Amino acid sequence: MNEQPLDDSTHTISWVSYILHLIVAVSAVIPGAQMGPALLVVALIIDLVKKGDAAGWERTHFSYRIRTVIWAALLYLVTLPLWFFFVFPGWLAWVAISIWFLYRIVLGMVRLNGQRPVID
Repeated sequence: MNEQPLDDSTHTISWVSYILHLIVAVSAVIPGAQMGPALLVVALIIDLVKKGDAAGWERTHFSYRIRTVIWAALLYLVTLPLWFFFVFPGWLAWVAISIWFLYRIVLGMVRLNGQRPVID
C-alpha cells in the first residue's frame, strides 16, 4: 500500500500535531471553550519545523495542516469586521469556518491512521 517505510518519529509528531489541531478545532465549535490560539501556534511551529523530516505520504500531512491553519486564519481575519457591524453574521461566519477546520483535521487524522496521503 505505501512505498516508503514508516518513520515512527515523524508519525508520532504528526499524531501530536493532529491532536493539538483537534483540540483547537473542537474548542472553536463549542461556545465558551476557547483553548485555541496558543495550542494552534505550537502545532503550527511543530509542523513547520518537522515538515523537512517527513517523506512521501507523511509529508503531505504536514503541508495539509499548515495550509489548513493559514486558510483558517485568513478566513477569520476577513470575516472579523462582521463582528463589529453585525454580530449574528460574524457568529455564523466563524461557526462555518470552525466546522470546516474541524472537518479538515478529522479528515487528515483518518488518512494518517490509514497511512494515506492527504490530497486537497
